Amino acid sequence: MMVKICGVTNRDDAMAAIEGGASALGFNFYRKSPRYVSEGTAAEIVSALPAGICKVGVFVNESAGRVSDSIRRAGLDVAQLHGDVGYPQGIRAWQAVSARPGFRVDSLETLPVEAVLLDTPSEDLFGGTGETFDWSIAAGSPKRIIIAGGLDAFNVRLAIERARPWGVDVCSRIESAPGRKDRARMAAFLKAALAENI
Repeated sequence: MMVKICGVTNRDDAMAAIEGGASALGFNFYRKSPRYVSEGTAAEIVSALPAGICKVGVFVNESAGRVSDSIRRAGLDVAQLHGDVGYPQGIRAWQAVSARPGFRVDSLETLPVEAVLLDTPSEDLFGGTGETFDWSIAAGSPKRIIIAGGLDAFNVRLAIERARPWGVDVCSRIESAPGRKDRARMAAFLKAALAENI
């Protein structure tokens, strides 16, 4: 199970996430987000990470060129794309898709990305809503699915059971404040997400 801690803004939270078993960290480059980090800050955190951790840049309404440049400068592995974003050539990409009413997983088949991050719909926010959706709609997807939106230690196993995703993504529900992770909540989430299926 790929487990991503998103909205990382500092080295201490990054290292605590990895120690708890996270396999991916997300760095938000959307300037309007309370979890925004600069490329320089992301690069400083990334330089301290051990090998094998997937480093993900979160982009909203950015050009393919800007995405490519930021991924390179910050030393990241994957571009997570929200809104009206160009697909960067030669870079691993995940597409964020809202689980709106009428959503069908077969609509994802032609997206030119390696995975789809399925999140709760919002009129105002690009992720980080803290709200859930009907996870069962993700089951049987032709693409790798990452479940996001309102996950915490108390519901992540149910989400995994219902959606059978490739990965899960958490942000706001394990924070003490936007961009600051609550260590106990994060550790509990990671333990639950990585627990063996019974």
